[in-house]
Amino acid sequence: MIQAGIIGGAGYTAGELIRLILNHPGVDLNFVYSTSNAGNEIQEVHRDLLGDTHMKFGSEINSEVDVLFLCLGHGNSSAFLKENFFSAATKIIDLSNDFRLTKDHVFMDKSFVYGLPEVFKKEIVEANYIANPGCFATAIQLGLLPLAAENLLQDDVHVNAVTGATGAGVSLSNTTHFTWRDNNFSHYKAFDHQHLGEINQHIEMLQPDFTYDVNFVPNRGNFSRGIFATSYTRFDATLEDALDLFKDFYKDAPFTFVSEKEIFLKQVVNTNKCLVHLQKHKDKLLITSAIDNLLKGASGQAMENMNIMFGLDQTEGLTLKANFF
Repeated sequence: MIQAGIIGGAGYTAGELIRLILNHPGVDLNFVYSTSNAGNEIQEVHRDLLGDTHMKFGSEINSEVDVLFLCLGHGNSSAFLKENFFSAATKIIDLSNDFRLTKDHVFMDKSFVYGLPEVFKKEIVEANYIANPGCFATAIQLGLLPLAAENLLQDDVHVNAVTGATGAGVSLSNTTHFTWRDNNFSHYKAFDHQHLGEINQHIEMLQPDFTYDVNFVPNRGNFSRGIFATSYTRFDATLEDALDLFKDFYKDAPFTFVSEKEIFLKQVVNTNKCLVHLQKHKDKLLITSAIDNLLKGASGQAMENMNIMFGLDQTEGLTLKANFF
């Protein structure tokens, strides 16, 4: 059994990761480290795990685990790794944004690989350290990178995407209280969201002559989880050409599917899937993509990367059912 440890166990992504590991047939949860909850039962913090485990959050770290998941706030993973050392055999998957950009890939003696399996699976197979992609970045890139790979992004890209309240983390703020979020809708960080760095980086990696803008407007939705993104750009070929291109790009991707029918959020919530739908409007191609921000956008993709790194079936422990009704 693969021995797994989690650093930072109280948040939404950690809760999802704990649930996935407890139900993974090839992984044993060795410890969950939390400074704020040490000594408390995990099921008392993550109440959906009631009856699934009697493990407690710990204040001790096993530096010899096979895989370590960092579920820390942005900027905290690098600080943690400076202060704590692990076996050379320990693989590390970081769920923060500390190592996602090329300029941050090398940290101390570690070289991080960007963990988007649909594009970087060969690199992930050989990697010891993974920078797990951001949630918005995952949904948007899976809608745009097939075009970039064929040098077909020939104009500005316009993206409008909405995320659920869990995307803001477990700590309350003015925009996550129920009375504010319920029956409400707003945008934030328009044109300046932190995930644009990842998105532009990999578009330019696949299409080096890309000089246009990705105009991204993120929105807060009044639901708990999921991301629904709509992107459009000029596209001179036919819809059939686009469908053939996307289906070929994802032909070996076990979690990303091109739907010829319009998609909706409940198809992906509580799954590790990304669904993509295409429409042609005059000279514009509209690309709709949808994921669960806590699974394909965070913990599910982290487990997918772990499976690849350890030579397991990519879908192991991730055949989850959407909550259609």
